[in-house]
Amino acid sequence: MKIPRRIAQTLVNSLKGGVVPRVGLPYIAVGRKQEIDALLSDVELVGEGGASFRFIVGRYGSGKSFLLQTIRNYVMGNNFVVVDADLSPERRLQGNRGQGLATYRELVRNMSTKTRPDGGALGLILDRWISNVQQQTLTDSGMTPDDPALSKQVDLRIHETVYALGELVHGFDFARLLTLYYHAYLSGDDGVKGNVLKWFRGEYTTKTEAKQELGVNIIITDDDWYDYLKIFAVFLHQAGYAGLLILVDELVNLYKIPNSITRQYNYEKLLTMYNDAMQGKARYLGVIMCGTPQCMEDPRRGVYSYEALRSRLAEGRFGGSHADLLSPVIRLQPLTSEELLVLIEKLADIHASLYGYTQIVKEQDMVDFLTVELARVGADSHVTPREIIRDFVQVLDIVFQNPGVSVRELLGSDDFTYAQNEVEEQTVSEDYAEFTL
Repeated sequence: MKIPRRIAQTLVNSLKGGVVPRVGLPYIAVGRKQEIDALLSDVELVGEGGASFRFIVGRYGSGKSFLLQTIRNYVMGNNFVVVDADLSPERRLQGNRGQGLATYRELVRNMSTKTRPDGGALGLILDRWISNVQQQTLTDSGMTPDDPALSKQVDLRIHETVYALGELVHGFDFARLLTLYYHAYLSGDDGVKGNVLKWFRGEYTTKTEAKQELGVNIIITDDDWYDYLKIFAVFLHQAGYAGLLILVDELVNLYKIPNSITRQYNYEKLLTMYNDAMQGKARYLGVIMCGTPQCMEDPRRGVYSYEALRSRLAEGRFGGSHADLLSPVIRLQPLTSEELLVLIEKLADIHASLYGYTQIVKEQDMVDFLTVELARVGADSHVTPREIIRDFVQVLDIVFQNPGVSVRELLGSDDFTYAQNEVEEQTVSEDYAEFTL
């Protein structure tokens, strides 16, 4: 496998550390074709002016984050803007200490495009929008760049975009800030441009501060931050992008909120976002959220504890063992043994490419490795791709560094039994957690 060493290093280090790499995913992508196709059909709908909302449900390490990153990379390559954030005790959908606004700030901070895939793309998007309007005006009008009438024509086009946003909730204020940014762009006033970006990022804490620096008497708050993301989606389409995709991971942090009232407020916000997408109140906007089965289905603390959400998301009576990938909730099924074999074959090739040695792990060694992994106590319900990948990378590291050790010898040693103990401990801890809730 020919793969740049930089990407190979990132892949090996990320997978060994149990995190999903941001680059090189096509080199290790295995399975999930149906799930990816279902999500990409949503993306097509969003690009046509619609909206979508999906939940991806799976155990820790089952591939939820990997699936998110795969979709993220695909849609950025197709001219979408992506914002993503992980929920945490400090970042929720709603809170009495600014936790909802903290989520908005994280999303905007991570705003990414094809040319700026690592986040921080907001300023670039606004500058590109103005530059494109100027270029389009030149092309359509036949004017020269030094024509005095060009500025007026560009102004008219900018106002057309701004006026269209005024019909949305908070659209007038959003449009006013865009106008301020445009005039600061023309005059070269980086101070005002920076203040407008600060406002869009939700970093103003008081209306007085925003009034003094920008002349506007409104700021983005914990209650209305999602409304501004809906406006962003429409604006981005008018700025030449296909739409906006919101990716939210670690939904389990809502489940962990100890106060039942606060938890219900967050589920109410979640319901509002879901309804907006499903009822067509949002345009050019897609939302994907990831969580564990317990954080979704627990009747006392999970998403389904909020009856309005449970009635919308719970499976119907005829689902049974059949996967319904058109439903709002996509449940990740375990990878098959064949898919796992293909995955570790790819990992072996990447490892050999990174460290510059001839592949020393044979196919039978890989089969033996999977046999040991899948025969562990509780493997049918507790072993995930993350654990298998981590174990296999460690096997590759040991065999590479110790030429006298064979894979078969390593698998049969006492050193490999730690994995079995780990699964047993995890099973006990999860049972205990369920008992104590």
